[in-house]
Amino acid sequence: MISERELFGRHIAQTSPFPISLEIKNASGCYLFSESGKKYIDLISGISVSNLGHCHPKIVGAVHDQVEKYMHLMVYGEYVQSPQVKLAGLLTSLLPESLDNVYFVNSGSEAIEGAMKLAKRHTGRKRILSFNNSYHGSTQGSLSLMGDNKLKNTFYPLLPDIAQLNFNKVEDLKLITSDVAAVFVEPIQGEAGVILPQGDFLLRLRKRCDETKTLLVFDEIQTGYGRTGKLFAFEHFGIIPDILCLAKAMGGGMPLGAFISSRKIMSELAGNPELGHITTFGGHPVCCAAGYAALQVLLDEKIMDSVKWKHDLFLSNLKHKHIREVRGQGLLLAIEFDNFELNKKLIGECLKSGLIVDWFLFNMKSMRIAPPLIIEAEEIVSSCRILIDCLNKIEYECSHH
Repeated sequence: MISERELFGRHIAQTSPFPISLEIKNASGCYLFSESGKKYIDLISGISVSNLGHCHPKIVGAVHDQVEKYMHLMVYGEYVQSPQVKLAGLLTSLLPESLDNVYFVNSGSEAIEGAMKLAKRHTGRKRILSFNNSYHGSTQGSLSLMGDNKLKNTFYPLLPDIAQLNFNKVEDLKLITSDVAAVFVEPIQGEAGVILPQGDFLLRLRKRCDETKTLLVFDEIQTGYGRTGKLFAFEHFGIIPDILCLAKAMGGGMPLGAFISSRKIMSELAGNPELGHITTFGGHPVCCAAGYAALQVLLDEKIMDSVKWKHDLFLSNLKHKHIREVRGQGLLLAIEFDNFELNKKLIGECLKSGLIVDWFLFNMKSMRIAPPLIIEAEEIVSSCRILIDCLNKIEYECSHH
């Protein structure tokens, strides 16, 4: 009989020649359990998705309740669907007044695509800027924004009139001119290896966009929903974007994203032409029910209050002569090593020892640490001990060969 592993290799389209290929039977909290019963601590949350851990009972309950009422009824935007309305109401109550209108989609890439169209529609301009080493998704439009040519080269031609600035380089901001529709930025660069904005860079970016009447779009797909210790990362920096893009943790494990702006700006998508931006499954009622439950849990259980001390606990336990630097905000961290070879070897050793970690697309000598926000102190200490033990093992083996 053909195993599921073989069927996976044969019939599931692959994204790399060497997928991790863990066979997971079930997941709960910060843990994944393999078919053989092996227990793994998940230190990456499915890449910043499972902020409340796996199978949170309140999210599972919300999904179950909604499935019994109705699933897909009609393409997005035509019917009044309670899960969408409740989630949009709660979300906008937590955002500045200028971010009061939500367009639900299925994923981060779709949120970016929608924001690109909205920016062009609102400004009447065609040019869009993003930043080197930025990641905004893999669809044609979001890929065009990506600030790394290696992942783009074989897919040309992509969208025209897009260029990249350098993150944290103030002098580049003068390239934002009155012909630019929007600037897309991650407030903290994720796939670059958790690069924080320096000084008043984001304030200056906001000011320059105001001067040129350019829309400022924050991609908070990875930084949103408490990951940095605040609900949204822009709250750390004292500025408000014109458009906010969300996904990943938004659905509590279900596929859900959104782009959010003012009702005035967003209303322009409803005409010239009508149905100029539509989606079949965007704002799926089951996903919105899960998203509403996830946001309620995040708020009711005051989960963000613990993010800062958990960040500090990781830092105090991640000390080793081969660790060059630990960067981050909240529970979005990068551990930088001497080279990619050491990082890759360490990730493999950690996996064998029951610890799931990863590297970054544009910074392969740095290790990603982005655990569920519900991780407990003993799990942090235990995870760091495993990581340091694996590092010592690699060092010992290298010195004895």
